Amino acid sequence: MGDILSNPKARRDYQILETFEAGIVLKGTEVKSLRAGRGQISDAFARVENGQALLYNAHIEEYTFGNIMNHEPKSARKLLLHKSEIRKLFGLASVKGNAVVPLSFYWKNGKVKVLLGVGKGKVEYDKRQDIKERDSDRELKRATMKTQKGK
Repeated sequence: MGDILSNPKARRDYQILETFEAGIVLKGTEVKSLRAGRGQISDAFARVENGQALLYNAHIEEYTFGNIMNHEPKSARKLLLHKSEIRKLFGLASVKGNAVVPLSFYWKNGKVKVLLGVGKGKVEYDKRQDIKERDSDRELKRATMKTQKGK
């Protein structure tokens, strides 16, 4: 499931409650730019408007070998989800404090897919707690590695 683009900022800033896999409507030059790995989704977010899910602020660079028909780098892009998934996403996103953010873009059967995460924003305390847990896990692994090498 090789990632094209990933959003590490999303997992750091949000506690992901649920994920959705969505297709995305792209132009040919956008797909070619993604194949070259030229884009970023760290500031991107999704919304449900008029019964459609849309992705905003996903920056896909213009295709360097494109012509005047090249795409707009930060245009809103339609996400392809089933109607029941859109309703569920709308319900989760309408809760105060929740946001819908893309976690990654990846290839699946030759198509670009987006992994959306519905997340609740973390406060500074939660982020510090995560860092402490990560550091303690790292120290524990180091200690076990030393004892195994010493045997």
